Amino acid sequence: MPLQKVDVREKFGLFADHWNPRIVADLNGQQVKLVRFRGPFVWHSHEDEDEMFFVVSGSFTMELRDGDVRLTAGQFLVVPRGVEHRPVAEEEVCVMLFEPASTLNTGDAGGDLTRTELDRV
Repeated sequence: MPLQKVDVREKFGLFADHWNPRIVADLNGQQVKLVRFRGPFVWHSHEDEDEMFFVVSGSFTMELRDGDVRLTAGQFLVVPRGVEHRPVAEEEVCVMLFEPASTLNTGDAGGDLTRTELDRV
């Protein structure tokens, strides 16, 4: 299989919904995902997985129980396993996620925003 580059802007152009991650690549048991955020997500944690949130465009606040972290385009944050967190975006933000393939987007919270089957773009 020949190597193929990924145009992140092009991939974000393929979907417009929020809180529904899409897989763009697999890497050593990890997945690279793209997601659009707007509004508040659910408070949750991941018992066994770390997550990396890289802001492609826009900005959002990662709410944490011991203080919030504001992220803007070009910045990233690693949320360690077991740390309860909630992303909140006042305006739409485009985020690239790096996380183990086993990571469920809502972690231990479940609910209507849970995505068990992710599309590939």
